[in-house]
Amino acid sequence: MPSRRRGRRPWASEHPELDLERARGGSRVEHGPDGDWVVRTVGAANATKAYLCPGCRQEIPPGTAHLVAWQQDHLLGPEAAVGDRRHWHTGCWRHRGSRR
Repeated sequence: MPSRRRGRRPWASEHPELDLERARGGSRVEHGPDGDWVVRTVGAANATKAYLCPGCRQEIPPGTAHLVAWQQDHLLGPEAAVGDRRHWHTGCWRHRGSRR
């Protein structure tokens, strides 16, 4: 009886490279002078609400790609950190250290 191919990776082939952002649910940790932050990108298709960017104090309208960030080591724990998350324009987040 012939063996059936099950669509699995052959033993001799290389493992595919792990996409860390996808494995973490789109989150990554960024280290900066203002601490360690968990940052998640929000695509335009998933941006369904309007938010106020803390960097420029301008609205992020629905349908605009942006990011959401929260402190990795919040004083009151992980639940409080996620509760204090903020939505930022990507450029505002990138330049947050140079704002006065």
